[in-house]
Amino acid sequence: MAVLLVGTSGWQYRDWRGVLYPADRPQRLWLEEYARHFATVESNAAFYRLPTAEQFALWRDRTPAGFVMAVKASRYLTHVRRLSEPREPVHRLLAHAAGLGDRLGPVLLQLPPTLRADTGLLDTCLACFPAAVRVAVEPRHDSWWTAEVRAVLERHGAALCWADRGSRPVGPLWRTASFGYLRCHAGRARPWPRYGRRALTGWADRVRDTWPADAEVHVYFNNDPGGAAVLDAVAFARAAAALGHTVTRTPALPGGGAR
Repeated sequence: MAVLLVGTSGWQYRDWRGVLYPADRPQRLWLEEYARHFATVESNAAFYRLPTAEQFALWRDRTPAGFVMAVKASRYLTHVRRLSEPREPVHRLLAHAAGLGDRLGPVLLQLPPTLRADTGLLDTCLACFPAAVRVAVEPRHDSWWTAEVRAVLERHGAALCWADRGSRPVGPLWRTASFGYLRCHAGRARPWPRYGRRALTGWADRVRDTWPADAEVHVYFNNDPGGAAVLDAVAFARAAAALGHTVTRTPALPGGGAR
C-alpha cells in the first residue's frame, strides 16, 4: 500500500477554533498546533503573495522534523503569465521556498479554468524546475485531457493532480509520476462542504489500485469552512488505514470525523 501524507490546504482559519484549535490558543501559535496533529500541509499563501525566504525559514523552524509543506505556486506564474515566460517566476518561487529546507514538499501548479491546453507552455514551464523538485499540475479545463499532455507530464516526472469536486473526480486519474497528489475541494454530504464515508473510501480505493507500496501520495482537503477539511482529513485517514495504507498522523477527534 502507498504511504499517504494527509493534511489540509492551509491552517489559518478562524472557524477552526473548537475543531482543531483550542479556544485559548493564540493565532500566532496555530502552525505549531496544526503540526502537532498533522505531518503535512499545503500552503496556499504563495499563490496570493509570495512569502520571503525568511518567512519560509520561520515556518521550517516552527514545525517538527519530518513535517512536509507543499507549496501552491504564485498566481503570477499560473494566472497572470498563464505559464508564459516562466523562468523568472519559477526561479523566484524556488529561491524563496528554499527557506523551508527539508520541509519542502511538492510544488502545485493550479491552472486557471480558462486556460486551454498548450503542451508547449506546459513543457517549457516544467523544464524550469530542477529534477529534485517534485511538481504537481492541476488543470481545470477539459482540453487538457489528452495523450499529449499526459506524455509531457510523464517526461518531466510531474504528477497530474487528482481533484475531487462534489465527491467525484474532476478529470482522468492518470499516474504520471513517482508520487501522487490529491486535492478534495468540496463534498456532497451535510453540512456542506463535508464528504461522506463512501466518497472518502472510494478515494482510498483508487489510490490503492493505482500506487505501489513505496509511493508517497499527498492528500489535501481544501473544504475549509466550518472545519470540514480537518474532520474529513481524519475520516479519510481512518478509511485509508482500514484498507491497509500507511497514513501520517491526524488528530484524535471524537467520532474520527466520520459522517
